[in-house]
Amino acid sequence: MKVVLFFEAGNWEELEDRWEFRGGIGGLNSILVEEEISLRASATQPAEGNPPVDPLLQVTGAGSDEPNEDAWSWFLTQLKEIIGDTDELALISDRAPSIKKAISTVFEKAHHGACAWHVAQNIKNKFKCADIMGSYWSAVNAYRCEDFTGYIIEISNRYPRVAEYLENEVGFEKWSRCHYPGLRYNITTTNMVESLNSMLVNARDFPYVALLDVIQEKMSKWWNDRQIVATAITTPLTPSRESELRPRFAQSNGRHTSQLNPITYHVKGGELEGVVDIFNKTCTCKEFDIDKLPCVHAVAAAHHAQVSVYSLVSPYYTKEYYLLAYGETIYPVGSQSQWDVPNEVVTRIVLPREVKEKKRGRPKTSRFPSVGEFRKRKNRCGKCGAYGHYKKKCNSQTGSTEGNPPTNVPG
Repeated sequence: MKVVLFFEAGNWEELEDRWEFRGGIGGLNSILVEEEISLRASATQPAEGNPPVDPLLQVTGAGSDEPNEDAWSWFLTQLKEIIGDTDELALISDRAPSIKKAISTVFEKAHHGACAWHVAQNIKNKFKCADIMGSYWSAVNAYRCEDFTGYIIEISNRYPRVAEYLENEVGFEKWSRCHYPGLRYNITTTNMVESLNSMLVNARDFPYVALLDVIQEKMSKWWNDRQIVATAITTPLTPSRESELRPRFAQSNGRHTSQLNPITYHVKGGELEGVVDIFNKTCTCKEFDIDKLPCVHAVAAAHHAQVSVYSLVSPYYTKEYYLLAYGETIYPVGSQSQWDVPNEVVTRIVLPREVKEKKRGRPKTSRFPSVGEFRKRKNRCGKCGAYGHYKKKCNSQTGSTEGNPPTNVPG
């Protein structure tokens, strides 16, 4: 079974260019990245070649303005009916209580992980210790528990309360790559989810049907573009995975490899030696185990065993799965006059939701920043009224052209 992924990038077009999709709704492993975001309806998306996943699914709160436990429970229940519940399913989210409780209630077998970026922001906000972020991120990305322990000791020696928070309040298994009990691959954050805010910034206040039309149009374009790209691939793997694997062929040269038994090889050389099991596709360096892409040791072992390196790669990284993922076409639903609506839906009475007392002032159109997230404030010139500079650095020779009008206007 396969699910979907979402991440955040500063530039949406840049993110879109990096996206790759592997797998179709039939032979996929599962990672679901969730986060609350300011939309008015839920939506789904296609995914990239960064993680070994396939469809990309975005959770927005099941159509409510303020996603809560009931909204998340409803959404996840619908999702569970489609993808099921298995210990091979990974769900990555921020630490919002509503999401956390809904996941634990709906998915009993799946593994839930925390977004490492949000944990980092909580650390900086609660303990005021941004100077240990290097050790923290090294611990997040460590493949081996021995390396992880070393970084945690560094943090504990300087900020014992931070180490205690990470271990007891958050839990190592929630944010650490090496301690995560399921298959998380290289997915450590939910940052891509934020990209929907920029993509749909102008459409998110549309009526439901219009918003869904915008999403459908965007997805249709993605699917078509990626069908073209997938068809043109000439390598066994997707471009991003191929570019990651290729350098390891050269790096494996000169490594001393010895066979321990028919399926196990000892590879020495470089900073770290490894024992590779080419049948179970594991290595003591743990990169092969977690990323499902042969590490340098596995490449050397494959050459020694005269086995194709590509036979050791997860199928979700292959061109075939890429083609399968985008093999279908997403069609528009047409105008409402053409819809075939079941009679039980037509006759259903839907009561308006409870309206909260309107707050004073202009309605808020942007979301509240999450913990540790800061937005740059634009400077406005007091002379010309333009943004981006101060009055002292203004090159304008005239009075105000926007904003405040000139004060020397004749009476």
